Amino acid sequence: MKTDSQLQRDVIEELGWEPSVHAARIGVEVRDGIVTLAGQVDSYAEKLNAERAAQRVAGVRAMTTELEVRLPEPSRRSDTDIAAAVQNALEWSFSLAVSRRIHVMVANGWVTLSGDVDWQFQRQAAVDTVRPMMGVAGIDNQIRIKPSPSAALVRADVESALGRAAIAAPGKISVAIEGSEVMLSGTVRSWAERETATNAAWNTPGVTQVVDRMTITH
Repeated sequence: MKTDSQLQRDVIEELGWEPSVHAARIGVEVRDGIVTLAGQVDSYAEKLNAERAAQRVAGVRAMTTELEVRLPEPSRRSDTDIAAAVQNALEWSFSLAVSRRIHVMVANGWVTLSGDVDWQFQRQAAVDTVRPMMGVAGIDNQIRIKPSPSAALVRADVESALGRAAIAAPGKISVAIEGSEVMLSGTVRSWAERETATNAAWNTPGVTQVVDRMTITH
């Protein structure tokens, strides 16, 4: 098992290896396997890329972020311009019927998305569309997924999806259903396995929320 100092060094090196991140402006602290990132970044996309880079490092048990998005002057846009650009991008990314169900509000560069869609991939695609846009300082995703009426079918679909997924030990993951909310618990061996399990749950029709209670064992 890595010591905190070894883990800190590995995270710093991974940040330096990630070309989309200005690693010199990001501080890394580690305590009991929990990584804290602090500093300033030029965009919301860079903030997420830094977080993902840290998560790729073996031994990271959990992570907290104190990164501040501080847009450089050439990247700043008015809230009105950002809202118009986001709405236009959503209309290009989705059918008109879906894009009209997604509502956009912008305040101080923070984009709030609301409304409802039929699938989690649509909800995620809306965020992925907005994330790299110039002037965006953050995203609050309040888009809802229309719930499925049958919790039993949701459970069966989730368990089947987990069985098909490339997870080393799917039997160590348990699935609990409350309405259209899925709760995953148990153990996985990496962040990648954790993400595979949550994606399998999200890709099940009717799932409106996935609660991740899994732990990583190295």
